[in-house]
Amino acid sequence: MQQPNVLPVDMKVLMNHIYEYQKGVRRMVLFTLNRKYEEFAIRRLESQNISYIVQPVGSDRLNLYFGREECLNAIRMIVTRPLNLLTPEEDFMLGTMLGYDICAQCERYCERKNRCNRQCNGHCDNQCKNAS
Repeated sequence: MQQPNVLPVDMKVLMNHIYEYQKGVRRMVLFTLNRKYEEFAIRRLESQNISYIVQPVGSDRLNLYFGREECLNAIRMIVTRPLNLLTPEEDFMLGTMLGYDICAQCERYCERKNRCNRQCNGHCDNQCKNAS
């Protein structure tokens, strides 16, 4: 008896993100996935005419940003290095663009900025790798 093709959980989550994007729930999505699903994910986005950016994360994972072109243009300017090296300001902008809870983003920003101020005398220019 043949088994039906079953999508892995990661791909089901991706499909849900695409659905929410298409319905206008989100303007932009950041989805982290295993490299083995890259081809499937990109094929799916391209078949839906959805713009995207791929950012490697280590040897086996990828960050896949997709959504409105104007959002992705900003991402290209803001996210120019690994996420853990973003300044508190860049991290705040990214979280806000992704639609994360604004109060939680404000708390996170203040915590990261205060940590950076203690470690780097206020110069949070991604030299404070422990500030994330």
